[in-house]
Amino acid sequence: MVKVIYFVKRKPGMGLDQFGEYWRTRHADLVGRLPGLRRYVQCRTIRSGYSKGEPIYDGVAELWFDDVEAMRRLAGALEASAADADRAAFLDPRVGGSILTEERVKKEGPIDARMMHLVEFVRRKPGMDIAAFQRHWSETHGPLVVKIPQIRRYVQSPARPGGYRNGKQPLYDGVAEVWFESTEAMRESARTPAYRAVRDDEPNFIDVSRAVPFIITQDFVVR
Repeated sequence: MVKVIYFVKRKPGMGLDQFGEYWRTRHADLVGRLPGLRRYVQCRTIRSGYSKGEPIYDGVAELWFDDVEAMRRLAGALEASAADADRAAFLDPRVGGSILTEERVKKEGPIDARMMHLVEFVRRKPGMDIAAFQRHWSETHGPLVVKIPQIRRYVQSPARPGGYRNGKQPLYDGVAEVWFESTEAMRESARTPAYRAVRDDEPNFIDVSRAVPFIITQDFVVR
C-alpha cells in the first residue's frame, strides 16, 4: 500500500474550532468518498501546541491506497474534484503540500485516540544520497528509536522514489511518527539514555542546520 501525507494549515482568520469542525465533518465526508481509498486518518495538532505561537501545521491528513495506480485512477473523478475544490473553504493554499510515501512500521503496537502522536518532518543532511539516507534511517536510526521504552508505536514514512524524478525534491524526505500514552510519557522519554542516543545519531543523516519541524497531534480515524 501507499500513503499520501498532506500537511494542513487553516486559512488566515479562521478559528481553530471552526477549522477543526469543518475538517472533521464536511471535508472528511468528501474525502471519504474517494474511489479506492482504504484508510483515512486526520491528525490534528493539540491545543498546547499553540501556547508559544502558531505551529508549522494545524495537522496532517493520511490517506492509504492499494498502489500508485489506484491513485492515478482518481484523475478526473468527480469525488476527487469535489474534495480538491473544498480545500479552498478552510485551508491556506500558500502553506503545506503533500508527499507520497510507503510505511515502515518499526515498532508495532495498539494505538487509540487518547494517545499523543509526535509527527516529525524529516530532511536529509545536505549532500547525502537518497538511498544512503533511507538506509541509515531504517537500519541504524530505527533500531535506536525503538529502544525508548515509552514509545508505543513507531512508523517511518520515507518519500517514494517518484518524488525525486527529473530532479524534483519533495517537500520532505520523509515523516517520522511516534505514539506515546501521554504528554508525560513523552517528556519522560526525553530523559532516557536511549533518547540521547537517538539525538546523537541525527546529525549522521538529518539536516540539523535548522530545527527539525514537528507537531504533536491526536488522531481521528475517518475510515
